[in-house]
Parts: sequence; C-alpha cells; structure tokens
Amino acid sequence: MTKIGLGLLWAIAAAAALFLITLPISLQAQLIAGSLVVTAMIGLKVVRPEGIWRLMALSLGIAIVLRYVYWRSTETIPPINQPENFVPGVLLFGAELYNVFMLFLSLFVVAKPLPSRVAPKPKKLPTVDIFVPTYNEDAGLLATTLAAAKGLDYPADKLTIWLLDDGGTDQKCNSDNVEEAVTAQQRRAQLQKLCRDLEVNYLTRARNEHAKAGNLNNGLDHSTGELVAVFDADHAPARDFLTETVGYFEEDEKLFLVQTPHFFINPDPLERNLRTFDKMPSENEMFYGIIQRGLDKWNASFFCGSAAVLRRTALAETSGFSGISITEDCETALELHARGWHSVYVDKPLIAGLQPTTFASFIGQRTRWGQGMMQILRFRFPPLKRGLALSQRFAYMSSTLFWLFPIPRIIFLISPLFYLFFGAEIFVASGGEFAAYTLMYMIVNLMMQNYLYGRYRWPWISELYELIQSVYLLPALISVLMNPRKPTFKVTAKDEKLDRNYISELGGPFYIIFAILLAGVGMTAWRLISQPYEADVALVVGTWNILNLLMVGCALGVVSERRNPQSSHRVEIVRRCDFHYGDEVIPASIEDVSIGGARIKVLGTAIPHLDMTRLSSISFEPLSDIGEKTLPLSIRSSNMEDNALLIGCRFMPHGASHFRLIADLLFANSKQWSDFQESRRVNIGIIKGTLWFLKLSVVQSGRGMIYLMRRIGAVREAAIPEPTPAPEPKDVVEEAGR
Repeated sequence: MTKIGLGLLWAIAAAAALFLITLPISLQAQLIAGSLVVTAMIGLKVVRPEGIWRLMALSLGIAIVLRYVYWRSTETIPPINQPENFVPGVLLFGAELYNVFMLFLSLFVVAKPLPSRVAPKPKKLPTVDIFVPTYNEDAGLLATTLAAAKGLDYPADKLTIWLLDDGGTDQKCNSDNVEEAVTAQQRRAQLQKLCRDLEVNYLTRARNEHAKAGNLNNGLDHSTGELVAVFDADHAPARDFLTETVGYFEEDEKLFLVQTPHFFINPDPLERNLRTFDKMPSENEMFYGIIQRGLDKWNASFFCGSAAVLRRTALAETSGFSGISITEDCETALELHARGWHSVYVDKPLIAGLQPTTFASFIGQRTRWGQGMMQILRFRFPPLKRGLALSQRFAYMSSTLFWLFPIPRIIFLISPLFYLFFGAEIFVASGGEFAAYTLMYMIVNLMMQNYLYGRYRWPWISELYELIQSVYLLPALISVLMNPRKPTFKVTAKDEKLDRNYISELGGPFYIIFAILLAGVGMTAWRLISQPYEADVALVVGTWNILNLLMVGCALGVVSERRNPQSSHRVEIVRRCDFHYGDEVIPASIEDVSIGGARIKVLGTAIPHLDMTRLSSISFEPLSDIGEKTLPLSIRSSNMEDNALLIGCRFMPHGASHFRLIADLLFANSKQWSDFQESRRVNIGIIKGTLWFLKLSVVQSGRGMIYLMRRIGAVREAAIPEPTPAPEPKDVVEEAGR
C-alpha cells in the first residue's frame, strides 16, 4: 500500500473515531455502550490477552476515555460567572486531563514492551572498572558489597574494583569542625584498611563537589577500563552480573548503557507496615518489569544510578556524569541519548540492595527523585531537547512529568469536600450522568491498568503510593519549580533499626486529613437528610469521599511504624554445609541467611545437648574461587522443629575471605531473586483486588487509630508529675537518726 493510501486510511479511521466520540446519545445508550465495551475487554482478556487482541482491548478503552473527556469538556464545567465553582471545577478538570495525558503516554511506552533479552557472548572481553560510591555508609555494608564484586565471574586481570569515598575527602578531614574532621580521618583509615584486606582500590578526592556525579567523575579520572559498572553502596551484585551485560557492547558500537533492575531484599515502609512484602509485587517491579522494557523499545531506557554498565568513550563526550540536577543518572542518559547513543535494558535482577526502612527515609528518597526530575524538566526540557527522536521525547516526558502526580492527587483528595462542606458545584452532572460516564470511565481505566500492569501492580496500590508521597512531595515540587538550583543531593538511610512501634514523625498530616474526611461522611448524611432533592449528587460525592477516606485510612497503617529490630533482612535459601561444633563435623543445611547471620538445620539427634559457648563454624563450597570455605559463627539460639534442630547463628568474620563467603551465600545466585519475584507476580484481578484493598484499608485504619490512642496515653502518662513522698513524722525521723 502506498503512503497516500495508508494516510487516507488513517484519516478515515480518525474521522470515524471522532464521530463516535462526539455522537450525542442518551444516558441509557451511553451506559449500554460502556457496558458492552467492558464486556468485550473482559472477553479479550480471557481469550487472547496478548498481541493484536490486547491492542484491540486497549483501543476500546481509549474510546471510552475520550468520550468521557469530551463529555467533561462540553457539559460539566461550571459557568465562568460563578468563580467559587468555576475555579475549583477547572482545577479538578485539569487534574483529570493530566491523568488522561499520562495514560496516553503510558500506552505509548508500554502497550507492547520488548520481551526479555538473551545475553550475547562476546568474542573478546573488555576491561571493566567497578565503581562503588559511598558517603556515610557503614563499613560492614561496604565490605559486603565489595566482597560480592570480588566474586564476579570475570577474569581478574580485566576487572578493577574502586571504592569511591566521599566521606573521607581532604575537605572533610581538614574541616574546622574538629569532630567532623576526626570522624572523616577515622573513616578514611578504616576504609583504606578494608580495601587493602579485600585487595580493591580506595579513592577519595580533595573536595565534595557535585555530589555523587562528582565522585563518579573522580573515579573516571583515575581509571582506564573500557566499561564502567556502578553499584550503590548497598547494591551487591550476583556472580553473573557482567556475563549478562558486557556482551551487548560488542554488538553495538553506539551503545552507552546496559541497565538492570534494582531488586531489594527488604520491604519498603508500605510493604513492611502493611505486611505485603512476600505476597504482593513490589512497587518498583512495575517500573523495572514493564516500563523500562517499554522504554527499551524506543531506545529510551535510562540510567538508574546503580546496577548498570556504561561505556567510557560515551561518557567522555559529556565530560563524565552530568551533575546539574540531583538525579545525575537520568540526566546523563538523556544527554547521551540526545547525542545519538543507544541503551539496552536487561530484565533480570542481577543485584540485591536495600531500600529505606522508615517512612521518613522513604519520603526523603522520593523527594530527591521528584525534585531531580523537575530539575531535568526545567534545565533539559525533554520535549524540545535537540537530538532526541520523537519517540524518545514522549518517553522522557512520561518519566519526568509523572512526578507532577502530587498536584492532581491532592486535588482529587479535597474536591468532594467543596460540595460536602460548602455546597460548591464544581462538577455539573446528575447521578445518572455520573453512572453513565464517570463510573464507566473509572472501570475502563482500572481494566486498562490491569491489561498493562496486571502481574506487576495490584488495583489501588499505585493510588496509595502516590497519596502517601503527595502530602510531602507537593511543597517540595513547588519549591524546586520556584528555585530549581536549591535542592542538594542527600544520601538515603537504608540500614535503620526500629526497636519499638510508633507513629512516624511525618504521620501527623494523615491523621488530620482522616478526621476531615470523616467529618465529610457526616456532612454526606446531613445533606441526604436535609436536601433529599439532591440525594443522587450527595450519594455520588459522598461515595467519592468515602473512597478517599479508605485510602487515607490505609495510609494511617503505612505511617504506623511496626517494630523491626533487625536492620538486615533474612533471605530463604537451601545450601548444604558442614556444621563444625567443637571437634565434631555434622552434615547440615543453611535455611536462611542475612548479612549478619544464618539459620542452620541439623538432625535433632546430632547434638543432644547444645552448648552455646562452644566454638562453631560452617564450611561450604562457594560459587566463586575464594580460597576459603570455613566461616566462623557464634550460636545465638536454638529450637526443635519436626525432629530437626534449628540453630540461629551470628557470623563472626575476621578477614576479607569471610566477608566474601557471606556475600557468596547471600548474593552470588541471581536466580533466587528471579524466583522470588515470580512468586509474587500474580494478577489478583480487579474485583478480588478491590475487595482485598477494602479489607486492608479497614484493618489499617483501626491499627492507625490504636497507635494514636497509645501515643496519647503515653503523652498523658508522661505529663503526670511523680507523686511527692509525704514527709515522715518528726519522732520517726529523730528515731531513725538515733
């Protein structure tokens, strides 16, 4: 078919779509049409969820979305001569348009993502520098990451490992603040010794300039490898990280980046406090499991700061890593994509890391991400960035504009209150119109999300994640938009311990919002009684407010921090070993392991009387050539279970080989991360997922209120003064004195 004929077909299709979207029909016909579309989407999902059938289902959904937008634009905006209704009404409409626009960008990116790649085998292995940038991380954490890097399956003569220490710079060691100077000097000496023991390179610099980007660029200045692999201080690589990534660079001379997913062995605050870590897909799996694969299709997958390999000659074109924004990773990728370089995304978890434990640290991390993306939008402006293909412009728009979500999220939260408390009509429609247009739009939207992200994101979870961030990200985004050079890079705390149950220091606003929304429920009841002639509108708006209440109630559970005294998360494994108990050698297996210790399983009859003071260790065959097989332990606990003795042990590493053995146990096998992810990737479905979320919201609302009552009780108890002891009678005192 000629280009003219193809263009004519597209024009006819567009005209037909426009006619159907703008066709005036009755509410009953609209409700029937919407129901038919929903039924067709369900049928296509059951029969053929992939390929052209998937695209057909999404196209049907798009038709309902566009018809809703047309209806909203032409019939529901309040009159301009009623500013008390018009202004909030336009804000709400703008928030909806943002969501629709982001939906279309998402459809462009992920409607048909690339399948997982198979790693090519290079004919000639390039030289690789491993960069581990650090600022204030604990030496034990760094030892594990460096030890894991030492275990990489790669020729030793082609691999150089660098610890890039920004916590022991000359600037810090010579600080006028004596305490800061001494701390920096001690840190430098400690990390230098660690690097000598592990036989890796220690590198610091004169001054702390340009944060992480400056630290990485200092590493580039002192190294010569053809490729550079970057691992955050808490991101330990599996043995096959380089064998799964370096081969792509030989296939494509213009390839500057191979990015892999960030996999985390510990739950984030939502997963930990709601106890969903082991059964629900993690938040980042939607991005790394679907979105990055979609970006990869358009040559727009970007550098995520760690778990990636980059080409040195490409970085030389931009004088290293870009440092204008505090998200140097995405900024660097954007600049190199604009210069004609290519990227590849490998959809296989090849590192295991830690994510923030507390809600406060989580918000601090997301604030940095959001502000950094706004800086990129402000300074680089992807839509008009010279050198980018049109598809790349759309892709980077999707990645940067996403971080404006706090604005519409807050608008959706407060909009029903305008009607319930003030009687403002910011959405001009009847109850029947809501059912025919808005309800159908919401159902279709949920179904489209399920089509795109079903195994990677359960219903309503995206909305919850956005809500818990929005309260704090909104002022942060406004701040960076007003002063884009103000934000500075801050390292996120990862290895925190929680030794008690408490309400997060950032939890207060959610309790206030919950109380206001609860008052909105009371106002709904009052309007139904006092204004029965507007009962349909009151029911619709009241239901909207109840949905917000359930969402905020679930957020109360997120900010109610559960006790978690262990800073390192335990990972289930099955590994044969020998348990050395004094002079005895007993066959055993390792059942689970963490950075700090392990649980060893032996036959119950093997050790009749366990003496916890006896010297012990385990020996096993490591996956990499370490030169040592025995790891010393101290016994901490024991219990019998099904004729087996489970022994809780703490690792007692004395040298570099012991850290390498720990890393080999915990991080060397990448397959365990893939298996764990697959065990959580279950499409729960819209109905079951919604019911599950409703139950979760009710339970977490109650838990949040219990935490609040306990806190109020503790404050009252602390405010009661200690009783003053009554003075003893004079004769008693005198008798005591005698």
